Amino acid sequence: MDTSMSLSDPSQAMDLMRIREQLIRLEDTITFHLIERAQFPLNKSIYEPGAVQVREGSAASSLVGGLLGAVGVDQTPKYSFMDWYLRQQEALQSRIRRFESPDENPFFPDAVLAPILKPLDYPAILHPNDVVVNDRIKDYYVNTLLPAVCADYGHGDRGETQENYGSSATCDIAVLQALSRRIHFGKFVAESKFRSETDRFTALIHASDREGLGEAIVNKKVELMILDRMRRKVETFGQEVSADGAPSKSTAKKLNADAVVKLYEDFVIPVTKDVEVEYLMQRLETPSPAPWYASLRKSTATVTAADVLTLGLAVGGAAALVATGSLRWLRK
Repeated sequence: MDTSMSLSDPSQAMDLMRIREQLIRLEDTITFHLIERAQFPLNKSIYEPGAVQVREGSAASSLVGGLLGAVGVDQTPKYSFMDWYLRQQEALQSRIRRFESPDENPFFPDAVLAPILKPLDYPAILHPNDVVVNDRIKDYYVNTLLPAVCADYGHGDRGETQENYGSSATCDIAVLQALSRRIHFGKFVAESKFRSETDRFTALIHASDREGLGEAIVNKKVELMILDRMRRKVETFGQEVSADGAPSKSTAKKLNADAVVKLYEDFVIPVTKDVEVEYLMQRLETPSPAPWYASLRKSTATVTAADVLTLGLAVGGAAALVATGSLRWLRK
C-alpha cells in the first residue's frame, strides 16, 4: 500500500478513478523494476530446485540430513534459490505487517509470521475470498517474460561464483510482488463495480455466468490505452540519455518494449480479468468471521514446527551415536 490511495478509507478504496490512478502508478513500478532486472543475464539456475545449493550452515540440519539420507529418505531440494530467497523475504516482511494489507498476497503463505507491530485498522472492504494466482504469475515471469527481456552477453550461465545470482533474485522479487499487487488489485475493481450495479452482477453470479461477468467488467477502450501507455513508458524510461541531458543517438534500449506490452496484453490484463470474475463468483458466499489474512498465519513465532522437528531429530541422532559409542566401550 502507498499514500496515493488509503485502504483504510472505503470511499477511496472503492473510487474507480483512484483505483485506476493506483494501477497507473504500478505500471511505473513494474517498468522500473524490470529495467533493473533486464541488466542481468537470465541466470536460469536460480529458478531450478537444487541447481544452486542453499547452505543453511546449521550443524543440527547437517546431522539430520545425514541421518535421513542414511535411512533412505528423499532429500530432493524443494525450493529453487529464488524461491528460497522469496520465501525468506516474505517471512521477514510479514513481521512488519505487509500481508495484513488487503492488496498484498504472499507467494508462500506458510512462511507468513505474526507481525511485531500492532495491527492497522483496515475496514472490511473486500469480501472474504481465496482468489490468489501467484503461481501463474511466477510461472509466466520465469518461463516467458525473463527470456524475452534479460540481457544476453553470449556466455550463458557461468555459475554462482561468476554470476550475479543474488542481485538477479532481488530484482525478481521486486517485479513479482509488484505484478502480484497489480493483478490482485482487480478485486477492488470488481468490488467497486459490484456495488455500483449490484442487481446486474448478482443475477450473473446466481447464473454462474463467468463469461457474462467478464463482459460486464471489461472496458476494451481502457485496455488499449493501457497497452499504448506501457509502450510509451518503456520507450521513455528505457532510453539512454547523454551527458548533456539530450536523448542518446544510440538505438540500444534498457528494456524490450514489445515484451512488456505483450506481458500486459497476453497476461496481466486477462489474468486480472480472471481474478475479478473468480472474486465475484465468491461475492455472495457467507463470509467467515475470521479476517481474510487469518488463514495465512500458519507460523506465529520465529521458531517453527519444522525447527522443533529438526532439533528433535538432531538430539535423538546424537543420543543414538553416544549410546552406540558407550556400548562399544562396555564391550571392551
